[in-house]
Amino acid sequence: MPGYKVISPETVTVAETALIEEGVIIFPNNHILGNSVIQRGTVLYPNNIIENCSIGRDCEITASVLRGAVVGNSVRIGPFANLRAGTVIGDSCRIGDFVEIKNSRLGEGTKASHLAYVGDADVGKFCNIGCGAVFCNYDGQEKHRIEVEDGCFIGSNVNLVAPVALGAGSYVAAGTTVTENAPPGSFLIGRVRQQKNERLAQKYVRRGKDDG
Repeated sequence: MPGYKVISPETVTVAETALIEEGVIIFPNNHILGNSVIQRGTVLYPNNIIENCSIGRDCEITASVLRGAVVGNSVRIGPFANLRAGTVIGDSCRIGDFVEIKNSRLGEGTKASHLAYVGDADVGKFCNIGCGAVFCNYDGQEKHRIEVEDGCFIGSNVNLVAPVALGAGSYVAAGTTVTENAPPGSFLIGRVRQQKNERLAQKYVRRGKDDG
C-alpha cells in the first residue's frame, strides 16, 4: 500500500513513473503524469494536471496545470494557474488564480496572486507581481528576458517590455509601462494624467437620466 492518501481513487491517475512520498493527500480528479515527483506533506486539491514536475514539501495546489515545472517547499498554487516548461518556483511563493508562468524563475517568498503573465523572466526574492501585470517577452520575432531583482513591487496593470531590468527594491506604480532599465530603489510611474471636465460630466449625467 502506498504511504500517501488518495480520495476517490477511481478519478485519479498516477503514472507508474511518478514518485509520490508519504503524507501526500490527493483529492479527486488529479492526474499525475510522466516522471513527476511529489514530496511529503503536499496536498493536491481537486482538478490538477501535473506532468513531469518536481513538487516540494508541504505545498498546496488547486485546479491548476503544471508541465515541466520545479516547485519549492510550502508553495501555494491556484486555482486556475498554468506553470509551463522551464518554470522554477522558490520556497514559500504564492501563485494565484489565472497566473501563467513560462520559462521563468521566481525567488523565495515572491507572490503573483492573480491575473498575471510572467514569461522568460528571472524574478528575485520577496517580490510582488500585481493583478494584470504582463511580462512582454516577445517582440514579434524573438523572445527576450526580463530581470527583476529582490524586493521589487510591480503594481497592477504594469507592462514590462523586454529586454529590461529592475534593480532591487524598485517600485512600479499601477498602469506603468517600463521600457528602460531601472537602478535599485527606483520609483517608476508612466501613465496618462487624469483630467476632470465638469461640463462633460454634467452632459453624461443628464444623458444617463434621460435614458432611464
